[in-house]
Amino acid sequence: MPERPAAALRAERERMLESGIAADGAVPPFRDEIITSWRRCRMVGMTPTSEDVPYRPEFERPNRLLRAAGPVIDRLAEQMGGGPASILLADSEAQIIDRRAGARALGEALDRAMVAPGFHYAEEFTGTNGIGSALEARKPFVVSGSEHYRENLQEFTCIGSPLRHPISGVVEGVLDVTCRVGEAHELMKPLVLAAVREIESRMYADASRREQMLLERFLRAGRRSGTAVLSLNEDVVMANTAASALLDVSDQASLWEWACRMLGTGDECTGEVRLAGEVVVDARATRIGDRDGTAGVLVEMRPAARAAGDRAPAGGPRARRARRADPRGDVLPGRSVAAGRLRDDVDAVADDDRPLLLRGEPGTGKLFVATHLHRRRGRQEPLTVLDARTSPDDPATWFRRLTSGVDGGGTVVVRHLDQLVPELAGRVEALLEVPAGARVVATVRTRDGGSPAGRTLDHFPVSITVPPLRYRGEDIADLAPVLIGAHTARRPAPRLLPATLRTLSGLDWPGNVRELGSVLATAVTRSLGSDIAHEHLPAEYRDSSNRSGQASLQRAERDILLEALAETHGNKLAAAERLGIARSTLYRKMRILGIDENRLPAFRPR
Repeated sequence: MPERPAAALRAERERMLESGIAADGAVPPFRDEIITSWRRCRMVGMTPTSEDVPYRPEFERPNRLLRAAGPVIDRLAEQMGGGPASILLADSEAQIIDRRAGARALGEALDRAMVAPGFHYAEEFTGTNGIGSALEARKPFVVSGSEHYRENLQEFTCIGSPLRHPISGVVEGVLDVTCRVGEAHELMKPLVLAAVREIESRMYADASRREQMLLERFLRAGRRSGTAVLSLNEDVVMANTAASALLDVSDQASLWEWACRMLGTGDECTGEVRLAGEVVVDARATRIGDRDGTAGVLVEMRPAARAAGDRAPAGGPRARRARRADPRGDVLPGRSVAAGRLRDDVDAVADDDRPLLLRGEPGTGKLFVATHLHRRRGRQEPLTVLDARTSPDDPATWFRRLTSGVDGGGTVVVRHLDQLVPELAGRVEALLEVPAGARVVATVRTRDGGSPAGRTLDHFPVSITVPPLRYRGEDIADLAPVLIGAHTARRPAPRLLPATLRTLSGLDWPGNVRELGSVLATAVTRSLGSDIAHEHLPAEYRDSSNRSGQASLQRAERDILLEALAETHGNKLAAAERLGIARSTLYRKMRILGIDENRLPAFRPR
């Protein structure tokens, strides 16, 4: 089909957009993949005239992607000089992390369109474009002129291609070449594809080098008889027979999270780790790597002496599956130290009928704990749940419901008691002072006695703190089956694939368990009954390393270095002494982790 003039294309584009991109029998002048992308843009409510682009001013670049792509982009930029094309590198979330702008006029045009590092070019934010559409289609994608959904991008031709990790198959980012429409060349696409092949080859070589280090240390440690040995990083897990018999699939992510947290700037750590099925092991983690960076961690484990009686029987995972978290909520799931402490606290007050206060950040699961305590009473008694946030609407009616629940026996849970209307504070305090048939459990964020409602909290002689999820990364392996089971009637319920579990375990979860539950509910719907993979997660939760800028182990080490530098006001010698390392080691680690000594005041630990 002969090419139509630009004006005719624009007119046809406007007609198709106004008519809902509906087929009218005529052959459309735009490719099917462009029309499909436009439909996706319309579904999320995007308008062609919009120019907003999400921007994150401070971001860290994913080291693994840059190690492979950096030299290739450097060479291309040198070869192209000040030519008419710009080279763009984006991460797996479509955020631009590097740009080589070419000619000055092109750079200025890209700046006006906000095509620059820090800006997000996911299709849902910026419409049909070479970066976001390549990620959506999972293949090379060409967008030229009026094919862009947004009008402010129509002066450009973009050719983007996903960068896949050659071993895991995970999309690590996008390489894109952009130029003005009139300066596009037929060799642009072969150039991009050749560069992508070279970058992916460098990824393979880098992964092979790291895996070789993992394998070498694994084989060396595996010669020690009677020791369970695990060698792992974000992508690879190697386990000997003893480790395979001891570990559940979910334990891999938990051990990685534990090792990242414990190692910090050190090269070795030891500690006690609780695995699935209440199995407790004494573990030693050793950093694996060289001067160029960390390849992974070697973990050696033996059953803890104090937990020898709790070891899994000879049947291995099958025999101990019955002791794992029950989706009905009959146990408090979790294997972290914080979860163990919570269970001990709950056990201590389970048979105590005095008023109980549950403290914790929003979304930590305080109501779940209260419901668990009610079930443990073992009697068929009512459970009454009230919310103090509704008490200002009709204080008298709210208090009558409270007294009715207390008189009815069982358990009465008062949520958000710190937000009780002040005029009811005295009456609730008097009610708590009189022994009753029901046990009163209240939930609050903090125990602040500064307000009339806050002083009511002093009438709770027993209190428990429910820890936030950021202190319980290992527990996601046990929380996930409970939360997934609540959102699907399928049996068996979908499970998290190991890589997905590792990703979720590396996130910060400011919304705690409630946020995790919402993410898993979305994933269950998208998975259509299959086990949950990365692509089933919401886009912003698919890559913990890119979300935080680096892999978990490097992130933990970076935070510790920054904290030491902040405490010593940037004095490298004092920071090195505080950390117990040589100053040369500190400089080397700063270089590897991308810490610019000239910008230290801008850095803060997360």
